[in-house]
Amino acid sequence: MTTTPQARPESAKQQWASGLMMFGAVMLVILGVLDIFRGIMGIAQDNVFIATPNYVFQYDLTGWGWVHLILGAVAVVVSMGLFQGTLWGRVAGVVIAGFIIIANFLSMPYYPVWSIVAIAISGFVIWALCVVRTEKPGTIAGAP
Repeated sequence: MTTTPQARPESAKQQWASGLMMFGAVMLVILGVLDIFRGIMGIAQDNVFIATPNYVFQYDLTGWGWVHLILGAVAVVVSMGLFQGTLWGRVAGVVIAGFIIIANFLSMPYYPVWSIVAIAISGFVIWALCVVRTEKPGTIAGAP
């Protein structure tokens, strides 16, 4: 006996999409909290970082700690909007995850393994927030 594949009901698709947004929110909270800790490490005691000689981008690690602290705090605030399922939370989540990718790329010689992990997590956050669809397939957003 063969069965024909059936389309998943809309409620299952919506649950899957909201699950991805929840995944993005949780990962953004984790990334934000860890970025806050990384910022505190850079501000309080910047000798915990390893400096790579002759790297193109060289920064004062205390100032760079402030950048990570602010990015982490904004990421935690934005994730609260994601937990509520708001559109501004999704847009801001993609933007802040992009900024976290850039910041971690620029600080890669000082904390290489965590920078690569944070870039990968941020990429998953961007993916999870971009694939969520709130309107029915085949319709234009905002159309009746």
